[in-house]
Amino acid sequence: MTSQQRKLSPEDYDFDYDGLRRGYYSDAYFANGARVLQRLSEEAWCYSGEHPRANVAHLDPTRIPIGDIEVEMQFFTKRKPYSLAAGVDAAATILRECTGYFRADGTFVNTGDKLEIDAVPEGCKLMPRAPAMKVRGRYRDFAAQETTTLGVMTRATLVATNVHRALEAARGKPVLFFPARFDTHTTQPMDGYAYKLALDAYNRQHATALAPLVSTNAQGKWWDGTGGGTVAHAYILCFLADCAEAMLAFAQHTPPEVKRVALVDTDDDCVRDSARVAVAFFLRHMALTERGQADEAKRYRLFGVRADTAADVCDVSVEPTGDGTNDCGVCPRLIENIRRGLDALHESAEIPSKWRAQARECFRDIKIIVSGGFDDERIATFEALGVPVDVYGVGSYFFSGSNIFTADLVRVKIAGEWHDMAKVGREPRDNADLERIQ
Repeated sequence: MTSQQRKLSPEDYDFDYDGLRRGYYSDAYFANGARVLQRLSEEAWCYSGEHPRANVAHLDPTRIPIGDIEVEMQFFTKRKPYSLAAGVDAAATILRECTGYFRADGTFVNTGDKLEIDAVPEGCKLMPRAPAMKVRGRYRDFAAQETTTLGVMTRATLVATNVHRALEAARGKPVLFFPARFDTHTTQPMDGYAYKLALDAYNRQHATALAPLVSTNAQGKWWDGTGGGTVAHAYILCFLADCAEAMLAFAQHTPPEVKRVALVDTDDDCVRDSARVAVAFFLRHMALTERGQADEAKRYRLFGVRADTAADVCDVSVEPTGDGTNDCGVCPRLIENIRRGLDALHESAEIPSKWRAQARECFRDIKIIVSGGFDDERIATFEALGVPVDVYGVGSYFFSGSNIFTADLVRVKIAGEWHDMAKVGREPRDNADLERIQ
């Protein structure tokens, strides 16, 4: 996987631009408003009502062509204490590609180049209610895209913010991106992109160099990344629950650059299965090395073991206390037991004495990966307790919570000048991080 972020083109997003332009993905009330305003424009219709706010700029409102009115809209989210902006470029792309109108003959006239769009950079910290984007232009041309622009920012910012919170909680340890199974596959490219934005932001803020770790190729589509991983519980059960045998077969038939991580909770004995896999790999590695088969020996370097014990199951190595929260699932005591077992394994395993020093180093280098119900709070608890975790695997948490975006019309342009015209309680706001998108 590459850590380089590339600028996306409209084609990279693979959006259905024709459907977007026709309002197929838009709430009907936005499309209805755009349609009515276009008709009023064709009729050269001007304001004819009576309302105190219609006296804006002390101009005769009956001379204001409502159908062609230009507006300023601001897009924001309220999440506290902060959000990590993502999907902003995608929203701006939708506006550029889908702002306009259809002629009577069905031809789409794109007026996106007439919009003024100011937006925060992707991966920027966003305070509650601070605009992530401001758009100025003829309202009827982009009114129907409010649904879709809010949607992409809401989704991507939710994922990016949760990833960033998990990374902060993990204190510089890698966080695997495992949420693919918790939503439809069509969201994976944007979700993986949001993960990468959050990871890059964390690396910049903390001067670290964590690599992106996603589980599907689709999650890496927008930044040229690829999915990684080893095996599932079902695979191990195909070997009659023999984790060591299953992993040896995996190592034999998988390129050596793929990290070998054994899933050790299938038989509810993580300490035993971690030890069995570690010893089997070590002995195979050393035997091949002594025979001069160095390249083949590389296949049998165990990178780590992963515990994924179900929340209602107590591993056999954990002495029950009667408190399920402390006994079951991937609890701190289980991880401590695995670490102690691996660190002392060179003393108890059946290993030739000439290899014991190497075995000690090898077994202590094996990483421990945890997964199964982890979120930022649980990660923070593990870190505060000093639990010997090396990598966190996180899934459904990345889709949890709320990062809902809202768009407000806050100004209108009349006779060449901008005037405040917002819903009560939604006044115009500024954000120093906004930049003009060319």
